[in-house]
Order: sequence, then structure tokens, then C-alpha cells
Amino acid sequence: MSSFTPGWGDFPPALLEYWTERHLCSLTTLRPDGTPHVVPVGVALDHEQQCAWVITNPTSRKARNLIEPGPVAACAVDGPRWSTLEGTGVMVRDAASVARAVERYAARYRVPRENPDRVALRITVDRFLASASLLETAT
Repeated sequence: MSSFTPGWGDFPPALLEYWTERHLCSLTTLRPDGTPHVVPVGVALDHEQQCAWVITNPTSRKARNLIEPGPVAACAVDGPRWSTLEGTGVMVRDAASVARAVERYAARYRVPRENPDRVALRITVDRFLASASLLETAT
């Protein structure tokens, strides 16, 4: 297993490309009792704001797990290629953050349906784990 700690200015090109391709992810958060909650989601990397985004409803378990900042991991698998991002997530409700999350989601997946109650999970990424081929630097 290889890992990369973001220096967003020297991001491995293959890893950046992987996180812009359409791959569904599993998101892991922690319930109040400390047990893991794992669900499928779309995760959109935001290279400009140096974070990742998930859009959801405020009543979802994943959102409620992140009312206060907490540990998260999101993993995508595509055959032999895989990557996990680890960091700290928090639910945000402000219009600008939700709009940015929707914009990044739409760029990777599709334009989501309208949802006036939507919130975003902002993930501050501490590190990426990935298959070795995604962490090779361009020559």
C-alpha cells in the first residue's frame, strides 16, 4: 500500500485523474457509539479548495455523524486501481459551501436533483492511500 500526503501543488497526475473519473465511493463515518457507518456516495475532490465534498440530506446518518468534525474515509475501487482518502469531515449548511459541493459533484457525476434541504460534507484530506500505479509521478 502506498500513501500520499497532500502537497496540493505536486499532486500525482494519475491520482488526480482517478479522483475526477466517475467512481462511486464508500464513505465511512463513526456513529455516536463509535461503530463504523459505511454507505455508498459520490465524493468530489476539490483541488482548488483543497478538500473533498459529499452532498446529502441533513437527516442522513452520515450527516448527523458529522455535525461536529469527525474522522472519515472514502474509498473508490476500479479493478486493480483503488484509492482511499482519509481526513476530517464536517457537515456544512451555508449556501456557498453547498453550491460549491453541488458544482464539484456535477463535474464528476451528473447534475443532482433539486433539494432545498441539501447540506454538504466537507472533508479536509489528511492523506490518500492508493494502488501504486496512481501514485507514480509523471516523467
